[in-house]
Amino acid sequence: MIFHARRISRSEVKPMTRRTDFCYLFFMATKIARKAKPSVASTPGVKVVSSRVTYEGPMFYVTAEQIVEPSGNSVRRDIVHHRGSVVIMPLDERGKEPRILLERQYRYAAKQEMWEFPAGGKDEGEADLTAAKRELLEETGYSAREWKLALHFYVSPGFLEETMAVFLARDLVKGKATPEADEVIYSKFFSVRTAIKMVMDGRIKDAKTIAGVLWLAKRLDTSARTK
Repeated sequence: MIFHARRISRSEVKPMTRRTDFCYLFFMATKIARKAKPSVASTPGVKVVSSRVTYEGPMFYVTAEQIVEPSGNSVRRDIVHHRGSVVIMPLDERGKEPRILLERQYRYAAKQEMWEFPAGGKDEGEADLTAAKRELLEETGYSAREWKLALHFYVSPGFLEETMAVFLARDLVKGKATPEADEVIYSKFFSVRTAIKMVMDGRIKDAKTIAGVLWLAKRLDTSARTK
């Protein structure tokens, strides 16, 4: 294992006249080294030769890792580390046909506005269900009395560590949304039938939402057949 600590600049050095000063310097010197610690390989036969942080941001960090794969090949993998996200499928079953709540917001990476299920990243140490309840309330103002884990998957396992937990939220209760300062979100209910058409004709382009809509369509179709 190789650890890379960041060099402390002269401006960061203060006279160590107190115990807290020493703790500060120790923290700054080892912050990157701690994050650069290679993850324990989940696949038997994988050897992590080295790992170093190449980027660190508020939501994720990136490591360049030299590994030996089970095949014996020595390769470099650049991995985006993310604590994971949650996705919520708010389902309203009170009308003639079931409806789902979608959000429309601008996504800079895609350079367009997109229809999506409510979703968001987990806080440090936060459980999936706790995060899902928080995100639904913050973004839409709705809460739900019934929750079910529908899907759990890797978003792009070739380079991204992030997983997504997709929850079905039923028996909705309307409240007041409290989105973050940089979030401009428009919410609207669509029938599941319409949402399927939006997936098939390309109006819904977000992968997590496509997966959720198709899962829900299959579930509702199966339920209808068994009645």
